[in-house]
Amino acid sequence: MGRNFSTETLRQLNFGKGQVLKGDMAVVVLKALLESGVSYLGGYPGAPTSSLYDAISDSYQEFLKPLGVYVEGSINEAAAAALLQASVNNPVRGAVNWKVVGNNVGADALAHISQPGLIGGAMVFVGEDYGLNSTSVAEKTLPYAHKSGLLCIDPRADSQLMADMVKKGFELSEVSGTIAMYLFRTRTGNMKGSLVCEDNATPQFNMNHKATRWEDKLTKIPLPPYSQVQERRKFEERMPAARRYIRENKLNDFFPGKNERIGFITQGMLYNTLLRTLTVLGEADNTGQCNFPIYNLNVIHPLVPEEIVEFLRDKEKVLIVEEGMPDSLETQIRAIAQSHRLHDLQIFGKGVLPEAGEYSPTVLLNSVTAWLSKEVYPGGATYFSGIAAELAQHLHDAANVFEDSLPLRLPHFCTGCPERPIFSALKLTEKKHGLPHYAGDIGCYIMGMYAPFEMTDTCTGMGTGLASAGAMARMTEQKTVGFLGDGTFWHSGLTTSIANATFNSQDATMVIFENGWTSMTGQQENPGTEENARHEKFKAMDIEMALHAAGVKNVVEVNPYKVGEVVKVLDKAFSSEESELKVIRSVGECMLERQRHEKVEKKERLDEGKRVEQSRFGIDDAVCTGDHSCIRVNGCPSLTIKDNPNPLRADPIATISNTCVGCGLCGEVAHAAVLCPSFYEAKVVTNPSRLERLKQKVNQKLIKLVFGAEV
Repeated sequence: MGRNFSTETLRQLNFGKGQVLKGDMAVVVLKALLESGVSYLGGYPGAPTSSLYDAISDSYQEFLKPLGVYVEGSINEAAAAALLQASVNNPVRGAVNWKVVGNNVGADALAHISQPGLIGGAMVFVGEDYGLNSTSVAEKTLPYAHKSGLLCIDPRADSQLMADMVKKGFELSEVSGTIAMYLFRTRTGNMKGSLVCEDNATPQFNMNHKATRWEDKLTKIPLPPYSQVQERRKFEERMPAARRYIRENKLNDFFPGKNERIGFITQGMLYNTLLRTLTVLGEADNTGQCNFPIYNLNVIHPLVPEEIVEFLRDKEKVLIVEEGMPDSLETQIRAIAQSHRLHDLQIFGKGVLPEAGEYSPTVLLNSVTAWLSKEVYPGGATYFSGIAAELAQHLHDAANVFEDSLPLRLPHFCTGCPERPIFSALKLTEKKHGLPHYAGDIGCYIMGMYAPFEMTDTCTGMGTGLASAGAMARMTEQKTVGFLGDGTFWHSGLTTSIANATFNSQDATMVIFENGWTSMTGQQENPGTEENARHEKFKAMDIEMALHAAGVKNVVEVNPYKVGEVVKVLDKAFSSEESELKVIRSVGECMLERQRHEKVEKKERLDEGKRVEQSRFGIDDAVCTGDHSCIRVNGCPSLTIKDNPNPLRADPIATISNTCVGCGLCGEVAHAAVLCPSFYEAKVVTNPSRLERLKQKVNQKLIKLVFGAEV
């Protein structure tokens, strides 16, 4: 994988007390982890924590390994969660990371590890993404942490605070013997900031300071007769200890305000959005001074009733700004207010604010404006509404700077992606065999759901696509086609979809995209890449061998760019009368990663004056008729249209832009679909040989002789 962080940036991880680190939050948080004395780090890549995963991987050889930190690129979130077992019986600190839906995959291991209590601090950095910037399901970590009795940290958007909450989070974890979930949100995780550093801490045990043997205690096994005792201690001893630590160390923020009868309660980075909203409305200034007191929760589980009552006691009206459902914070705060008989207090939350959806600045502006106008300044409705309307108009004008509104831009495959040709081949196969049921899965290939392919009928999560079609396949005459990437295959697809299909004699065709990387999250390594997250070489695992071991008999490998050959393989699979799983291995490296190393190799050859050959594809303007059949079964962003140079034809013709990477799909699709012969390929040679120069001169003379013109 190409490095995402420069050596110069990562060198800041060795900064000592008083030095100032500057960079992405991934580097800030990693530095805080080192200052906390972590012994091990792991995780599974998933936005927005991919940047943290990459920072750990990029820094391992030069910075983490010398410090003795064990690093593991986990095969899935369950494996990552299991790493935290090291902190149950031993005084070692560790952390793992994954995206928010990874909580569901890691849940089994987390439940067993969190039950008996920890000795060392353990933390899970969760890529919280309720705004769906990079995930497809709007989930919250808080309800899961609440249900399982885990800590949940949600720091406001301040780089120094985010680092401090890493260190305090480990202490909180150890005081309560509980795993801490740390919300590495899309918006906070992608900030840039600075950090006043401390010295990196040397843990008692790590790769450089190994224990003679690990402690083990039978009472720490989450099995009867110990389970009930562990459960009682979790809520009778460990959670109260966590609340005491939160209160004594002032982990939550109390921001004073002039109008003490009105207040706001919010969480994490929503504080920043709320304060900006109040600033726009004239109720706060750019220094953070506000007319209303704000209680901001940097730890959203457990809540500290004493703090909440202290804030609520003298208030008449309080608005709780909690994003998403279920409204766990609002429900708990209302219960605390009722149990302490705060009957004169009015609490507002959902209803004033939308139940679902991200609380963007515009959403908060409209909701807070309405609440202030009605509940706080009954006579000020016109004033506040005027400010909100003025800003809304400003935002509208900014979004419409172009004369024509921009079309909706859907995600699509990268130019030259080896996955697109498979969908082109399937599109051609549909003409003969009809429309199959397409069982989607999570990966780059999910973009096959969009035009021009529209080949996703279901999507149930990583590795579960083919399993989701188990019942449907037996109740329809349609063919079933499933998709898997090589990263997802090793994550869970081998067991959940492949082994399940053979176990249940499922009649289906599975396409496995072997592009050599976990591409969806940024080209991280996987068991098939011959290199792990520590950049150590190992023997890559063989997907075909794994398929045969799982009972799959019919396995065919194809070159995805040979569309005609892929169509023949698909035709054979769809025509088969054998009621079994047929697997097609589409082997082609991720084009983004391929270009990374090919560009370097090309530059080196050019610098050395060596021969370099590149393919360029084009469309003959005189031959193209403008029917656009090629586009309808291709979808490549480099294949577009332009005005027809023929004055007798009105239809625009197809053309290939300079973004083309020379994969050859355009011509392959045109050939396989028996379309027009307007596509051509040209070879551009830099530093040609003497023989090639001679041939070129002879060709030019022949052309001039025959056609009377030079080329």
